[in-house]
Amino acid sequence: MLAAGLLVLPVVALVLRADWPSLPADVTTPAALDALWLSLSTSVVATGVCLVLGVPLAVVLARADGWPADVLRALVTLPLVLPPTVGGIALLYLLGRRGIVGESLDAWFGISIPFTTAAVVIAQAFVAMPFLVLSVEGSLRTAGTRFEVVAASLGAGRWTVLRRITLPLVLPGLVSGTVLCFARALGEFGATALFAGNSPGVTQTMPLAIYSAFNGAGVTQGTAVALSLLLVLAAVAVLLAARAWRPGRAA
Repeated sequence: MLAAGLLVLPVVALVLRADWPSLPADVTTPAALDALWLSLSTSVVATGVCLVLGVPLAVVLARADGWPADVLRALVTLPLVLPPTVGGIALLYLLGRRGIVGESLDAWFGISIPFTTAAVVIAQAFVAMPFLVLSVEGSLRTAGTRFEVVAASLGAGRWTVLRRITLPLVLPGLVSGTVLCFARALGEFGATALFAGNSPGVTQTMPLAIYSAFNGAGVTQGTAVALSLLLVLAAVAVLLAARAWRPGRAA
């Protein structure tokens, strides 16, 4: 009961604190709509990036053995345990105008990534990709390789095996990892704040708008509470969706 209370009562307090009559007006202010749209659009793009890059990485981790695979797996998991602000600083020193890669991008192509919408997407992908990779890797290890070996012995190429055998087998884990990845991207705050900034309409996502409201800037506190409730509802929805796709779930 105490553990459940510790997890549930803060959300209950948030619900009780909301000004329900003014809730529709609070979530439809221009600042709130801009933050909501930016959060949703960047989270969708970041999730797409994670799918394109993360699924092949998960396949490599699931099929590789030895200490190189263990080291790579630990590095992939690192964003889960790092404070998000540390991730933001790391991205800034990598892609900033004086960063390891960013300095060359700025000098050769005139491209500056920090404090842009692209920086929001990169920060979200950085913190969210481990959820997808670990979920898909676990599903791949559970499925094993016997069906892939049979398909290969019958003449199927690697791409055909991946498309017709591997991905359908791990579809529940893939969908579960995708929705968790999207939820994590939607709620990202620390890395975005340091790497992308907090510019309304450009980099100010919902978590940043909520933070600004409680520091006396941007949207009102009522809007901050309303946006917080939206994030809670989004988190509950994606977690329920992930549970619905859980492998072995009874009908």
